[in-house]
Amino acid sequence: MIAIVDYGLGNIQALANIYKRLEIPVIFARTVDDLDKATHIVLPGVGAFDWAMERLNASGMRATLDQLALEEKRPVLGICVGMQMMAHRSDEGSAAGLGWFDAEVRRFDESRIQGRTHFPHMGWNDVEPTNYTGLFQKMESGARFYFLHSYYFAPNDPSDILGITGYGDRFASAVQKGNVYGVQFHPEKSHSFGIQLLKNFAELRYAGRRPSLENLD
Repeated sequence: MIAIVDYGLGNIQALANIYKRLEIPVIFARTVDDLDKATHIVLPGVGAFDWAMERLNASGMRATLDQLALEEKRPVLGICVGMQMMAHRSDEGSAAGLGWFDAEVRRFDESRIQGRTHFPHMGWNDVEPTNYTGLFQKMESGARFYFLHSYYFAPNDPSDILGITGYGDRFASAVQKGNVYGVQFHPEKSHSFGIQLLKNFAELRYAGRRPSLENLD
């Protein structure tokens, strides 16, 4: 069961539609009970870092997310700002992040972006996986995804980097720390590659405590 965290931000319906087409059970998680039904959790996000953290903290699900991700080791996928929230902090604001990665979020240096006609980083770009297992299975050639962001995720441990993209400098466009994953791009807007990535995430093995099966729809 995939639970998409619904705290008022993110393209949650588009994500749910993909999982329904794949015939993978999916729910919107609006309470801690909803979260506990899930084997896998998707944390979407759009907009400003501080606003996203404020909404998540106000949702009543923050402590349970910490528990499920860090203690019970359920697979979690952060998307766009949902990924950035997994860092300690962001240049975009002053709120504390989730701190699931030893990382911070930084603003692109526009002076280093040559030959571009727009900012933020918007549109299709390549992702170079560091390996082709897990999220990037069956993407051995030309993985491209849709981006829309002005800030990027900067992990302090290079071993956390799962995918790399160039925009001025090269930055971490996908990360992994154990059962916790993050992608800066929008798989729900990335056609076949995005669908494959979301399918791969749903197929990641969860070996922890079985989630509650009560009151499943």
